[in-house]
Amino acid sequence: MSPMTTNPARPGSVPAPSPAAAPALPLLRTTLTPRAAGPATAPGTAPAVSARDFRFSYDGRTPTLKGITLDIAPRMVTAIIGPSGCGKSTFLRSINRMHDLIPAHRYEGEILLHGTSIFAPGTDLVSLRQRVGMVFQRPNPFPKSIYDNVAYGPTLNRLVPRRDVPDVVERCLRQAALWDEVKDRLDEPGTGLSGGQQQRLCIARALGNQPDVLLMDEPCSALDPIATQKVEELIFELKAAYTIVIVTHNMQQAARVSDVTAFFDRGELIETGDTERVFTTPANERTEAYITGRFG
Repeated sequence: MSPMTTNPARPGSVPAPSPAAAPALPLLRTTLTPRAAGPATAPGTAPAVSARDFRFSYDGRTPTLKGITLDIAPRMVTAIIGPSGCGKSTFLRSINRMHDLIPAHRYEGEILLHGTSIFAPGTDLVSLRQRVGMVFQRPNPFPKSIYDNVAYGPTLNRLVPRRDVPDVVERCLRQAALWDEVKDRLDEPGTGLSGGQQQRLCIARALGNQPDVLLMDEPCSALDPIATQKVEELIFELKAAYTIVIVTHNMQQAARVSDVTAFFDRGELIETGDTERVFTTPANERTEAYITGRFG
């Protein structure tokens, strides 16, 4: 076979540049805010929450969670994603033992909060749920005033002297980015606020208990886009002081707000890691199939 030859360039002509290889496109644009490279916490930092081979069943027979082992880093946002029925919310609610209200439930393994088992004999559930706050899918303010919604926890648990409760209410409402909107109507019912405001009120109520960990079970699923943006911005700000675990079906939301992503499927933890990596170069085919919309 004769060697391939090229036509010589004509005098005075400029050689056409060789086409550059197109860069590989990520599976999903993960963030609107640039993130620093590398881990967000120092190596060796003790996790805020650790699950060790955790298994759970609602009826004592059918497994819902199958051997979950997961470390949740402090002062970061961990997103739990996966198809409906995969065990995301079940795992979230296990962290503050909400399933204790189900008579037939059964668990195996451990969940540790700052190194201490939440299932240890003598665990005070009121104290546990004070340290591990919960924000639900739909806003659920108490049928009380805006002020009383936030003051309820600190007053009931005697976290601060009564004279300091007004300061706590203001601080929590400011942390929830709600103070400027309600400061002149604190005596009005919390149920009279808009949906997005009610959800931020519920976040402020949770913060009033001075939690270490804040659990959020699809907190934006019932909100409009503007309210969703405010809650996402709030989550981003709160992680400076709190460990946040959020369950979401919204892939773009998980990519925007979280530092770490854990993918659940059929009761198993399939993959976990830095959010940027999970969404751009997932290590497991099931993870890639889910985030690209091939199932779920």
